[in-house]
Amino acid sequence: MHCLGIESTAHTFGVGIATSDGEILANEKSMYTPEEGGIHPRKAAEHHYTEALNVYKKALAKAGLTPADIDAISFSQGPGMPPSLDVGAVFARSLAQKLDVPLYGVNHVIGHIEVGRLTTEADDPVVLFVSGGNSQVISYAGGKYRVFGETLDIAVGNALDKFARKLGIPHPGGPKVEELAEQGTELLEMSYTVKGMDFSFSGLVTEAERLYNQGASTEDVCFSFQEHAYAMLIEATERAIAHLEKDEVLLTGGVAANTRLQEMLTTMCSERDADAYTVPFEYAMDNGAMIAWLGIEEAQTRDPDPLENTVIDANWRPDQVDVTWR
Repeated sequence: MHCLGIESTAHTFGVGIATSDGEILANEKSMYTPEEGGIHPRKAAEHHYTEALNVYKKALAKAGLTPADIDAISFSQGPGMPPSLDVGAVFARSLAQKLDVPLYGVNHVIGHIEVGRLTTEADDPVVLFVSGGNSQVISYAGGKYRVFGETLDIAVGNALDKFARKLGIPHPGGPKVEELAEQGTELLEMSYTVKGMDFSFSGLVTEAERLYNQGASTEDVCFSFQEHAYAMLIEATERAIAHLEKDEVLLTGGVAANTRLQEMLTTMCSERDADAYTVPFEYAMDNGAMIAWLGIEEAQTRDPDPLENTVIDANWRPDQVDVTWR
């Protein structure tokens, strides 16, 4: 079985193709890069509309398939930015009707989790999902992916981008902040907000900007920003491990590519005799392959979605999804 997955939740329009044997045949994408500031929803949607057909054709060519070889279509139904989601949903509906194949609307966050389980040895992990749009501590329990902790305001990826813009770094700012942080030597005092299992980043952004304005070294501010932000995430994840008595952690989402966060997670897991896994870089950022693979899993365990049930849901939480494939 071949499933073609369409990802369009934010700045990336991606098309992936997966097989029922767990093989990723294609993972093509095109990313909208704003000229200044953060992601402009309307401009991102315009980019997706322009690039959709081209990315689709590239994916088929990469996989060595024709449209007739596609057995199912899946797409990110949410969460995400409505204008971007709409482009993917319309493209998916049109393609499913043209090819006369079943259509599956899937949850973007769960796509990140499932591609991590596919591409690592993680089986039943506590998941630290970190991206530009959300940051959550998630694990499977009682037929759903339960959220055990999450950001109370902005996502860690958003926090990194906000601070990067203050430094004049274009979007996405996380990689450059990481590069500067590696040159920092002094740990500056900053906001550290963990409330139970939840965390907050807006105060951290404000304090980092204040220190920068007061003349603190850019490298030291970036270093301190990362140390505080990632320590919050690791603390909440460690509590989830203890509560759930699990021995695996999966790091996934766009910010999972940060090497310092990976180091901190590995250290914490080694102290708790747990295994730490990080999704491969290719599948950390938003991508169509993760949507295709989740489409395979859902297609094997539930009925397809009628068109009237494929309306986007920009606030769709992973804990609202019945996990039929586990």
